[in-house]
Amino acid sequence: MSLDWIYYAISWILLTWHSAWDAIGVPLDAVIGTNWAWILAIVFLVVTVRVILFPVFVKQIKSQRAMQTLQPKVKELQEKHKGDRETLQKEMMELYRKEKANPLMGCLPMFLQIPVFLGLFHVLRRLDPAKESKTLYGWTVDQFESASQAKLFTAPIAGKFGSTADELARLGANGTTVKVMAGILVLVMIGTTYLTSRQMILKTGWAEDPQQRMVQRLMLYGIPASLLISGAIFPIGVIIYWVTNNLFTLGQQQWVLRKFPPLVTNPKAGTPSRGPVQPAKTGGFLNRRKPVAQAPAKPAAPKVAGPKPGAKPANPKKSRPAKRQG
Repeated sequence: MSLDWIYYAISWILLTWHSAWDAIGVPLDAVIGTNWAWILAIVFLVVTVRVILFPVFVKQIKSQRAMQTLQPKVKELQEKHKGDRETLQKEMMELYRKEKANPLMGCLPMFLQIPVFLGLFHVLRRLDPAKESKTLYGWTVDQFESASQAKLFTAPIAGKFGSTADELARLGANGTTVKVMAGILVLVMIGTTYLTSRQMILKTGWAEDPQQRMVQRLMLYGIPASLLISGAIFPIGVIIYWVTNNLFTLGQQQWVLRKFPPLVTNPKAGTPSRGPVQPAKTGGFLNRRKPVAQAPAKPAAPKVAGPKPGAKPANPKKSRPAKRQG
């Protein structure tokens, strides 16, 4: 199956945004060693894709909420069919079908972005001045040459950590600069990829379903670890796309989790409920303010019995003995 339609679509979005920044007045020449019009074109390629995929992201959140409400039932099935994995899988698939929940929906937005990533990877790899077909995928010769010379802090966006000496020479780049810039971006890409998965798992908790838990572990540890090796073959422009996409995801997830907080499942009742109310902070350094010492209470004065109604008041002078006269 030909993927040319993806390459044409990615090229069109890149060129459209580049032309838009040029029209606004962003300089095409390098400023601080960076061609900002091309960098912004890659950044807003992310924005374009994420806006298109926003309905899918909403479905992802709804599916995650549905999976969370099913956790008590999943746990009951696990206890009921303990040791019978085949029956357990059949029962859980029937439960998901009946409740219209999909455990793989959490990965759908990422899977839909794979063609975009591959398309950008292919397009940027073509930015080699030695290429003869410079007008492929709707590019003009001027646009091709401008993009092939685009840099991020003097490192070409078509360069990569594993670029050969011949490739660097054709791009007019310094090998050390490319390796340093690509290495920093790869580390940032790994860190932000880990944080996006960790953010969601910390808010929603680990799944009871073994299949979904395996997907969570793959997202949290497997993908970031694989980027340590595969990042060496990614052009710098592709890494910029990936990092921007991760930052967009972090912000979007934070907004959704704050606006629609996940339910907390009560393990005793087996029903979702709100999280416990946090006690109010007392202030002070690290919330360790010493309690204010209270003044000791004054002892109460003894009560004096009042005279009975109708009784004459006693005269204290009469009660004293009379003095003897000499």
